[in-house]
Amino acid sequence: MSGMDEESAYKTQQLNRTGAKCATNQIVFTDDKDHRDDPGSDQKSEQQSGRRSESSTAEAQPSPADRCLPPMQLRRHHSLSDWLMLMSLVLMWGTSFLFTKIAVGGLHSELVAAGRLIVAAVLLVPFAWWLAVRPAAGARLWVFYLLIAIFGNVLPFSLIAWGQRFIDSGLAGILMAVMPLATLGLAHFLVPGERMTRYRAAGFLLGFSGVIVLMGPDAFADLTNSQGHLLPMLAVLGGAISYAVSSILARLRPTSDALFSAASTISLASLLMVPILLFTGDIRPTATPEMPHLIAVLLLGVFATAIATIVYFRLVKSAGPSFVAQLNYFIPLWAVGVGILFLGEAPEPNHLYALGLILCGLLVTQLERRSAVARYSNKSRKALEKRL
Repeated sequence: MSGMDEESAYKTQQLNRTGAKCATNQIVFTDDKDHRDDPGSDQKSEQQSGRRSESSTAEAQPSPADRCLPPMQLRRHHSLSDWLMLMSLVLMWGTSFLFTKIAVGGLHSELVAAGRLIVAAVLLVPFAWWLAVRPAAGARLWVFYLLIAIFGNVLPFSLIAWGQRFIDSGLAGILMAVMPLATLGLAHFLVPGERMTRYRAAGFLLGFSGVIVLMGPDAFADLTNSQGHLLPMLAVLGGAISYAVSSILARLRPTSDALFSAASTISLASLLMVPILLFTGDIRPTATPEMPHLIAVLLLGVFATAIATIVYFRLVKSAGPSFVAQLNYFIPLWAVGVGILFLGEAPEPNHLYALGLILCGLLVTQLERRSAVARYSNKSRKALEKRL
């Protein structure tokens, strides 16, 4: 063996030793899961840290230098079941705009919102009663449940349903794509440690530009003439912002079981819809409802609200929030596609341009994480090489 080969072998041996030391003593490898909704995770963390480190090391098989990187560097390959759950959420939530468009053809928007919530509550409450872990009663937790019920269910369901009385389902799906960008803006002011970085600011501006292109130059002129679709589009946009507020509230709420939280918030939202219906007087349908209208509400409650909620929380726990964030790219595309296929909708060119800008804005916000991964990786490798 030559001198260079001996030196190379020595460095490799040292890297292996250093990496093993980091793996056993310092780093707990992660697959980017979100264990926030597991009430027993804090008590089990110390006992299972060694097993998590050992099993994740065997599964991810990082290089020796990678073993000294921060946990965010090591990400496992996602299973087929993760992808199937992701695609099922795209199918259920992307098609919800189609079902809503059908439902508001014979029912008032408040009736559609109340109907899907009641159906979902009937399915989720028994499921949560048997399987969910009930948290200790606390006024602060129930205040969060109430706020999430308002901003995550009552407001967006009502606003989106009303807006879709006047605009296409595909257009509503495109408008909803701004929700994660709105979440970034709100998190800067409401969530400690969440700052508006240059990547996030650039993505937010791209998304905002997409909204302006989507509304078109004549939107405000049509508003003065009581014509056009500006108010319906603003209503759907308000639903997207409501979802963003709900996302922030979900992050700030006290730790509790995910299934129990979903059943509680949807049940509260169902109860809140009762006085809203009585106050507005919109109990009677706008026209004689036909079977397609009623079936659409039933499908919204069963799939887009109840089953989708269960699949969502299971996917977040299985694959992590970063993987689930890909929904924001697929749902608008699916909503536009099913609107064209089943309702004969014809998106205008500015709708497609706006969709491209919004999706580019989402992509730019993801570049921050990848840049951080590359930066930490290069620094850690250089530090190891200097020590050797």
